[in-house]
Amino acid sequence: MLKRKFGDRSEWKRVTKRKYSQLYIDSKEFKGYITLLNTIKVTEPLSVRYGEKNVCIVNDGYMWLQQFPLEEKHSVTTMFNAKGDIVQWYIDICLRNGIENDVPWMDDLFLDIVLLPTGEVIEKDADEIENALSDGIIDKTLYDLAWNEMKNIKSLLSTDSFELIRLSNNHKEILSEILK
Repeated sequence: MLKRKFGDRSEWKRVTKRKYSQLYIDSKEFKGYITLLNTIKVTEPLSVRYGEKNVCIVNDGYMWLQQFPLEEKHSVTTMFNAKGDIVQWYIDICLRNGIENDVPWMDDLFLDIVLLPTGEVIEKDADEIENALSDGIIDKTLYDLAWNEMKNIKSLLSTDSFELIRLSNNHKEILSEILK
């Protein structure tokens, strides 16, 4: 069974005060749902470590923009600090994106890519997909689909052709207006 992750992150106990907005977009550049979570108040900051780098991804006033493109095998979360600067893009490889009870979701296929503002690309969770295959959670078809999507996205990133990255600030601005 794949883990379904929802855009509103309503189960996230770390966030004690929040604002949330979402929108469906059907344009030449993007077709799908976008969500914006403004973490007004959190119980404690959350940082992640990439080698020697420590990156704060959640704190008071941070915003998480999530893009759920329909008919694609990925979802992108752009994390903004309280000043509005991007701290990272987190690309989830997924089986599908959809909507349930008016909230966008994705079915996670374990593999992830982190893109830092420096241009550094980090592959994540290869061990998780290997375990999912050996434990029978996914079959070889889904395993191959995930790795092929990872390879495709990394190729697009290497040529600065991954469109969702360029749309991040624009999508955040659109949803920020709704939050006001």
